[in-house]
Amino acid sequence: MRIPRIYLPIALKIGDFVTLDGQASVHVARVLRLKKNDTVIIFNGQGGEYLSVIAEIDKRAVSVIINHFNDRWVESPLLVTLVQAVSRGDRMDFTLQKAVELGVHEIIPVLTQHTVFNVKGDRASKKHQHWQGIVRSACEQSGRTYIPKVHVMVDLVAWLDQQRTTVTTTKIMLDPRAGQQLNQLTAPQNHRIVLLIGPEGGFSGHEINIVQRERFVGVSLGPRILRTETAALSVLSALQLMWGDF
Repeated sequence: MRIPRIYLPIALKIGDFVTLDGQASVHVARVLRLKKNDTVIIFNGQGGEYLSVIAEIDKRAVSVIINHFNDRWVESPLLVTLVQAVSRGDRMDFTLQKAVELGVHEIIPVLTQHTVFNVKGDRASKKHQHWQGIVRSACEQSGRTYIPKVHVMVDLVAWLDQQRTTVTTTKIMLDPRAGQQLNQLTAPQNHRIVLLIGPEGGFSGHEINIVQRERFVGVSLGPRILRTETAALSVLSALQLMWGDF
């Protein structure tokens, strides 16, 4: 049986007696139905993970003793920033979850002229928290010890206007009309890639002009049109195969 992994964002060390937060405690006690002396893995997103044993457990609180540190590192050598146009319903959740499994480094949700998404104020804040929770859960399931950051939603053009960096970064925009294939690109010099994926309705002409001004390279994945969630995961998989750890 695979040992359950639990994210706990606090400082950890061998010998500590720590209590899991409410959501994690409920998951361990009620969903996984673990018992006293069962083994769990605790990680805090700062690298490595801690083999721990359940010391106390009830329906509302679970405490563990940390016994061993495993300096485990499973991060991709590619530092991919996924700039993803927000999609409707659970499609965005699916994209975030699978992007984490595929080793994405950070995620920037963007709003575009053709984005069908209208969430503001408190609802936008709750949506951001929800997405970060999706990412944390994906890390627990996939064995990652680093938690990719989900940035606050931002307008695409506003985000592009802020991009002024001296760091050499390969910038890729998926464009079904592009004449260049993904496998024709040269490997990134410093392993940094910014991947821009558009909305279901595609980018507007104005947005494409600004993206090109910021030196994004348009690439195609072939003759078929992919849905936005399929596009992101297809490119991430291909990047890991070409230059990452697949």
